[in-house]
Parts: sequence; structure tokens; C-alpha cells
Amino acid sequence: MTNPLIIAPSVLAADWGRLHEQIRAVQQAGADWLHLDVMDGHLVENISFGPTFCETVAKVATVPLDVHLMISRPDRFWPRFAALARNITIHVESECDVLATLRAIRAGGRECGITLKPGTPFARIEPFLGEVDLVLIMTVEPGYGGQPFIPEMMEKVRAARDRRAAGGHSYRIEVDGGINAATGRTSVEAGADTLVAGTSVFAAADMAAAIRTLRST
Repeated sequence: MTNPLIIAPSVLAADWGRLHEQIRAVQQAGADWLHLDVMDGHLVENISFGPTFCETVAKVATVPLDVHLMISRPDRFWPRFAALARNITIHVESECDVLATLRAIRAGGRECGITLKPGTPFARIEPFLGEVDLVLIMTVEPGYGGQPFIPEMMEKVRAARDRRAAGGHSYRIEVDGGINAATGRTSVEAGADTLVAGTSVFAAADMAAAIRTLRST
């Protein structure tokens, strides 16, 4: 199956001093979703923002919010994002019952996603593929923006694509980390249909041109 391509700029790369201005600008430039990386300093080596910041984004968001919980206990905290998120993605490395949490998110009226760190084998998420709406393949080590793309992660993108076809699933395949025109093209060729792009969009002189370039991959 082929899903339409989604461009989801990462708010982590925005100028937070001009947050609402930046959100309006990137939406006007053609963003399909906004990607929100919530980090707790435990699951990943950084602290980013929490529900209140996401609520601030939601005040001016006119496109769906794609929430990535890089936190140890998403089972405790996902309800705080449920009112604003389109979908909520959790890590297979989380310290919780992953299956129960995914099912709770869906029962709460939101789409759910599963992701894994670059060093985690794809086999760890295979038991959950029939339960999710989105599979996120991290193409950098999660925690910080602006890192170089890890091309070896395309093996996982291809695995997600092949398992989707074999299992009759319909989940989206998202990539996040070092995504620009070249790596976006590589990712789409491997099977990705959702591109999270941070610096390559928010730091561009022309956001609309950057998004058009990504969309043409």
C-alpha cells in the first residue's frame, strides 16, 4: 500500500522565542503535521518540553500534532497530551507495559505509534505492528536535533514496509533525524511516507521552498 507523503516539521528546531510566529509560518509554508518531541532526561539524554509547552503550540496549530514521547513512563503521562494530539508515539524501550499503553492510547480516542532507538533491533517492535497506526524509525540517536542521518536505519524502514505488506497492516512509516532533501529521498525510496524535518525546515531561508523540496522526493 502507498500512503500520501506527510511533512511534519519538528518544533524542537523552531525559534522558541518566536514560537507562535514560527508555528504560523511553517503551517503557511505547507506543513501537514507538527512534530513534538517530549523528552524527560531519562529515556534520552536531554530534557525538552512537556504538556504545557505543547498546549501553547496547540493554541495556534491548524494542522494535527504528532507527539513523540521520549519518556520512561508514557503510561503515566500520555493522557496529558490526549486533548491536543492526533497521534501519540511511545518507545519500545519504555519502562511500562508497552502493549497496554498502546491500547489505552487508542481507547482514549487517539492514534498510537511505536518507535525504537537506533541500537534496538527491529524485532523488538514486531509484536506491536498489528496494534499501531504509525511506526517511527529514528534515523539519529534520540535526544538532540541537528545530528547526522544514520543511513543504516533504512534497513529498519524497509523491514517496516515489508512487514506492513506481509501482515496487511496500514500503519504509516515515519522517519526522524537528519532529514533533508537528500535523506528524505533516501527514506521515501526505502518505504517511509512521513518525514519529520527540523533544522532543514525551520532554519531554511524559505520554509515553503524547503517543504516543497521535501515533498518532491
